[in-house]
Amino acid sequence: MRLLFVKLGSIGDVVHTLPALAAARRALAGAEISWVVERGAAEILRDNPLIENLIVADTKALRRVPVSGETLSATRRQLRRLRASAFDSALDFQGLLKSALIARLSGARRTYGFARANLREPASRFLLHEQIETPARSHVISKNLALVAGALGVVVPTDPKDFEFPVATNESHEREAEGAAASAGAPFALLNPGGGWVTKLWGAERFGALADALFETHGLRSLVTHGPGEAELAARVVASSKLGAAQPVSLSLKGFYALARRSEVYVGGDTGPTHLAIAAGAPVVGLFGPTEWWRNGSPRPEDIEVGRADITCRVDCHRRACSNWVCMDIEVARVAEAVGERLRRSGVAKGAEVVTVA
Repeated sequence: MRLLFVKLGSIGDVVHTLPALAAARRALAGAEISWVVERGAAEILRDNPLIENLIVADTKALRRVPVSGETLSATRRQLRRLRASAFDSALDFQGLLKSALIARLSGARRTYGFARANLREPASRFLLHEQIETPARSHVISKNLALVAGALGVVVPTDPKDFEFPVATNESHEREAEGAAASAGAPFALLNPGGGWVTKLWGAERFGALADALFETHGLRSLVTHGPGEAELAARVVASSKLGAAQPVSLSLKGFYALARRSEVYVGGDTGPTHLAIAAGAPVVGLFGPTEWWRNGSPRPEDIEVGRADITCRVDCHRRACSNWVCMDIEVARVAEAVGERLRRSGVAKGAEVVTVA
């Protein structure tokens, strides 16, 4: 059987689809699995032993005007590569017109996607052969697994402890992580102040104060991670630490993944590095405002969300800009308390016993 996964991006979206990949591979060991992904998120999937063919698309380039001849030529090559594989089934995990179109243009005998209620662009359903119903108000990982179960007729895991996140690292990534961890000179927390939307940001000064609280209470130094274009933000966090308990680090995506596995705790908002930290198994405290923890956050019950439950405008918000931006107005003390509780659940807080969470 030849299968095509269509999940173009973002980084977090790709990470949320990894358990579906693992489930399909476990159930169909002899299947040949290909994956179409945007260039910006492709690194997470490179060298993955569960994927036979990684097809990197550049759909963003097609939206530029004018479209260059080189872009059109590359697109034609990608389409030829897709159609040459004679796919039996294509699964659209994105729910967009462009992703459904890619699934259809692949020439797969059957194309599958979500039912209308779970499509980001409902018109994309007209490009699907079959729509799969998924549970209402469930985590996006569970929805992706339900799509695999419905499309392929296989059994998938339902307990978060059985979710697998296959990410392939090599010696270079591990050395990168080892160097960053050694620079902390002590057990460390990972703090990620960045985010794709301004409404998801908590604030550099608060992260700096949190670094001081973690150092004073738990003896943890903080590594402040940053990606492209975020160096100034990380520098502001470091400058806001009055105790000098924070330092910036910038790693590759897989270097970050390897570093997260070595951390005592991770703190960040709804952004790609947070989802990578969850995939790596790091203890996580998530800071959520305009998006929902139950849908996008950690599926593990031992991880903790900190958010504003005292406001009504958070419900189904998803705003990238807001004139009443209060959802991320969260006290440092609340976050520090949540980190302490997460450390206790891991059994690593000072004087703590292991807490078993049902």
